[in-house]
Amino acid sequence: MAAAAKTTSPPAVRDVDVYATESGTLPVYRWRQAPKGLATRRQLRERRLRPGGQDPVAVIECRGGKRKAWLYEIDKAKPIRPMTFAKEVALDKAMAKRQTCPSCSRRYYHCLPLKTLGSCLECYDGPPAAPGSYMRPPGDQLAAAA
Repeated sequence: MAAAAKTTSPPAVRDVDVYATESGTLPVYRWRQAPKGLATRRQLRERRLRPGGQDPVAVIECRGGKRKAWLYEIDKAKPIRPMTFAKEVALDKAMAKRQTCPSCSRRYYHCLPLKTLGSCLECYDGPPAAPGSYMRPPGDQLAAAA
């Protein structure tokens, strides 16, 4: 019986993180001590950017380590995707659910406390709402005004 040929596997590829410390963890910076070129998700969003699939390269902590945020490289960030019409319609439907009173069917410009009160403040305890704080229901508009 012939000896089976040994197959050698290729050497394991080791991914090297240039930001990692010797212990393999990400570097942790204190509040306002992070190097330039790194930003949190909110800071990227202010610049109209997104992480774009990159992994975080560091951590920033504040409040004595009680709060932490991931830091991403600004150079590798991608621009945010534009709002499509379908996304805008879906967002408006979701917001309409949170802004419409189930009792009087008025849609307000702010979110209502539906989990706690179950309706708008006017339906809950009676003080009239300011007319500028809500939109008229679609059926209330006169045909001549359109």
